[in-house]
Amino acid sequence: MLSKKEKKLIREIWERLSPVAEDIGADALLRMFASFPGTKTYFSHLDISRGSAHLSSHGKKIVLAIAEGAKDISQLTVTLAPLQTLHAYQLRIDPTNFKLLSHCMLVTLACYLGEGFTPEAHAAMDKFLSAFAAVLAEKYR
Repeated sequence: MLSKKEKKLIREIWERLSPVAEDIGADALLRMFASFPGTKTYFSHLDISRGSAHLSSHGKKIVLAIAEGAKDISQLTVTLAPLQTLHAYQLRIDPTNFKLLSHCMLVTLACYLGEGFTPEAHAAMDKFLSAFAAVLAEKYR
């Protein structure tokens, strides 16, 4: 699915963004909530307003999980196994939301990386985030 060059590019992007994980994750979540309001229902018990501790904390968890998966994309299923179980069986998140968040994450990355988010980086990241979403949704089958 991804060439060696694309895997390296993805790994480098997430390594660069890990220090600002809270900002990236919170922005992607806010975009998802604004664009797809139905996704907020899973967070009704949390303060998900801009700048809230809950939003920043969850955003950081998401970005760090993505960054961890990017370290060894060939082991994505193994890396994400605990999150698969959590989201499918305990939180019961609609798996469509993973695709929605992936899309919002792409937009967020384009904003943060600017010209550094080249067409090649965009294409590689789109493939990676699609795979990430698909792996998270595997337990639903």
